[in-house]
Amino acid sequence: MTWKPEVDGIESRRREALEMGGADAVEKQHEKGRLTVRERIERFVDGGSFYEQGPIAGHSERDEAGRLVRFTGANYVLGLARVDGRPCVVGGEDFTQRGGSPTPAGLRKSVYAETLAVQRRLPLVRFLEGGGGSVTGSGGKKGGAPPAPRLGEPVFGAPRFRSIMQALATAPVASAALGAVAGFPAARLVASHFSVMTRSTSQVLIGGPALVERALGERRTKEELGGAKVHLRSGVVDNVAEVEDEALAQIRRFLSYLPTNVWELPPVAACDDDPERRDEALLSIIPRDRRKVYDARGLVAAVVDAGSFFETGAGFGRSQIVGLARLAGHPVGVWANDPRFYAGAMTADGAQKVRRFVDLCDTFHLPVLAFVDEPGFMIGSEAERAGTIRHGAAALFAVQQASVPFASVIVRKAYGVAAAAHFGPDGTVFAWPSAESGALPIEGGVAVAFRREIAAAEDPAALRHELEEKLAGRRDPFAAAGSFSVHDLLDPRETRPALCRWLEWSAPLLEGLRGPRAYGIRP
Repeated sequence: MTWKPEVDGIESRRREALEMGGADAVEKQHEKGRLTVRERIERFVDGGSFYEQGPIAGHSERDEAGRLVRFTGANYVLGLARVDGRPCVVGGEDFTQRGGSPTPAGLRKSVYAETLAVQRRLPLVRFLEGGGGSVTGSGGKKGGAPPAPRLGEPVFGAPRFRSIMQALATAPVASAALGAVAGFPAARLVASHFSVMTRSTSQVLIGGPALVERALGERRTKEELGGAKVHLRSGVVDNVAEVEDEALAQIRRFLSYLPTNVWELPPVAACDDDPERRDEALLSIIPRDRRKVYDARGLVAAVVDAGSFFETGAGFGRSQIVGLARLAGHPVGVWANDPRFYAGAMTADGAQKVRRFVDLCDTFHLPVLAFVDEPGFMIGSEAERAGTIRHGAAALFAVQQASVPFASVIVRKAYGVAAAAHFGPDGTVFAWPSAESGALPIEGGVAVAFRREIAAAEDPAALRHELEEKLAGRRDPFAAAGSFSVHDLLDPRETRPALCRWLEWSAPLLEGLRGPRAYGIRP
């Protein structure tokens, strides 16, 4: 007597689990322009590196003699793998079964993904496509509740969220919405350090069309409720990809800038871009006419390592630009104002974007470079209704709570309370000859201080312009450097060499930052 029948049962279950929802369900998935979760994992990880966890978790149907009739694998696929040679945890819903709505084993595996990432101190990558919980329960329309959870096992509620919070405080977490994502999977998407959705094949929803119509009488399609056009502006996702392969590539690139966990430092890459490179275009990139805009992304690209800037959240809080880059091969966080939107003023959305970005950099020990052109918090009735000052204060606090090295380059304006958010505690401050600062921008200051004189003038517009030009002419680019209010006044072409030297001398400070922050990142 041997254990061969049981061994055969293991093998048959493994084979049937690989079939997921069956050939017809897989074909329907492909017809919709979407990959299966196993195909996504195969394309994402290094070849042959996927080590599946719970490969025969699922439901077995037996005949009266106890023989296996049919095996249905859990509709969550999970495993350990390598991505560009580095270890990570990767998993996702199998939409070919129950539309991704969790089965009992699928629910447990999805929760275990976060537990595994925390235990092994590894990045977690999620491929999300599913509707979350169902009114019929995990057993589906035929009924059948999941078995009682083991003692201490996180299910819905606070324990489950705690496991997600622990993962966010331990290692990088990246998620992709690659189909309709609703309910708890949508919460998982935003509870990530980086999130991306595909433009035409995914939607992110709190509740789907049927639920919305029943509750509110509002008829909307999934695309109208939560398509890429909506969430590119809402801030729910960081980036949008045209196709799934691009989404996977964006996650790989995001992870390349970050350490494996918070006890390690960001990986340094080989760099063939000369740290002493001086870009002549920087000498004239800021127009002398204060009313003209410039290409802030071009400015960033001219300073960081060639081709290394990876922007996130471009469609949300558009007056603020954030992203990851490298400087002499070292990963850094980059933040710049975009004068094309509200002259670079910090809006409520922009402040939320900055707060989250600074939290990310501080969590994973990324030095921050800030290119400052800040006219102040956005003003007006809409800005007041959006709670701009509250969100702005939160961004300011995030910067002041940060422990990573901070270098700020004032390229144009630094006005008001909002300007303070651009300067880290004990940070290094450089300025260009085009820099100006104060309590209010010149235009706003003139409007306030000379309100009566302007109103009484024969030509108010002419007097306003005259006063603005007069005050602008008094600007002295050397005053701040002369009083040591900034650490140095730079020829703009010297910005890359100066920042590379700053980073070289700041690098030893990162050694003391290994480990988790006193408080975790907030989604």
